[in-house]
Amino acid sequence: MTTSFPAVRRPAERGEDVRTAEAASEGTSVDLLTETYRAHYRSLLGLAALLLDDTASCEDVVQEAFIRVHAARRRVREPEKTLAYLRQTVVNLSRSALRRRILGLRLLPKPMPDMASAEEGAYEALERDQLKAAMRGLQRRQREVLVLRYFADMTEAQVAETLGISVGSVKAYGSRGLAALRTRMEAQA
Repeated sequence: MTTSFPAVRRPAERGEDVRTAEAASEGTSVDLLTETYRAHYRSLLGLAALLLDDTASCEDVVQEAFIRVHAARRRVREPEKTLAYLRQTVVNLSRSALRRRILGLRLLPKPMPDMASAEEGAYEALERDQLKAAMRGLQRRQREVLVLRYFADMTEAQVAETLGISVGSVKAYGSRGLAALRTRMEAQA
């Protein structure tokens, strides 16, 4: 986009202060920045969208770019480069936004494992104590079969081999032991 700018008259021609004329001749004017905003906002938004993933962040980056260029407009010596400054500012702000996201993800605390409440923990401890007491009341062989089968997670064949008894005996001791355990637990409740 080529923009023609009115020639700047010397302060002596207008009868103004020299500093006012120098400030007006340097940098991008607010009017030019406003015109650039109207003409190029969508294209700058598209540039940010290519670098970022969500619309809200893109809009924030483009708005921040305009704010920064507006604040530094006196440093833009050649007004025709205003759009280039804006594009570079959008790219830099997009990079910064991505860096902040990555750093934020790295610094997020690791989620805590789901923990039972104090009441649940106390209830589980009570049940565990009741189970231990009920297990102590079983016959030795029934207790051994149940512990190996359900707490050590062994198959019936592995239990039979470990205890030196037949698989049928493991099934019988296990069945009778569970029935006795169920009866004892219900009696304690």
